[in-house]
Amino acid sequence: MPTATYIALANVTLTGNDSSVEFSSIPATFRDLVVVVQNTSTVPSQMSMRFNSDTGSNYNRVAMFGDGSTASSNTSTNASSINTQAEGQANSTQAAFTHIQIMDYSATDKHKSGLIRFTSTPDQPVTVAQAFRWASTSAITTVTLAGATFTSGSTFALYGIVS
Repeated sequence: MPTATYIALANVTLTGNDSSVEFSSIPATFRDLVVVVQNTSTVPSQMSMRFNSDTGSNYNRVAMFGDGSTASSNTSTNASSINTQAEGQANSTQAAFTHIQIMDYSATDKHKSGLIRFTSTPDQPVTVAQAFRWASTSAITTVTLAGATFTSGSTFALYGIVS
């Protein structure tokens, strides 16, 4: 079985605060995409993700989350974006790490699916795991992350996965 290889496609480190980051002109030459976000001081509360600037009701997800003492889950259907955190979580002021895997992003014969893992720092621990579907057969050429305050020093990386 071949070993998957991460190929760096783009890296962004913010020098000031911003409310969105976009990866565009993504080549259709890989099997999967991985997006990694490390926000430095404010949890990207309710950070959302869109593909190809699609604002239609084409996003669905199921999430489970916990904070060490409480566990819960929820779903979202026919939304206009994918919320990368579980809805209803309290805002906090701590660093956060988000790992997003988008499978078969360049396929034009099926809807796109993926997994999201979100973890915050130990001060107010929250862990989220999600599965999502984008109801489109278009190849993904743009990924936009928005709706949060991304602070100076936050990093964003996009990888193409080959096997």
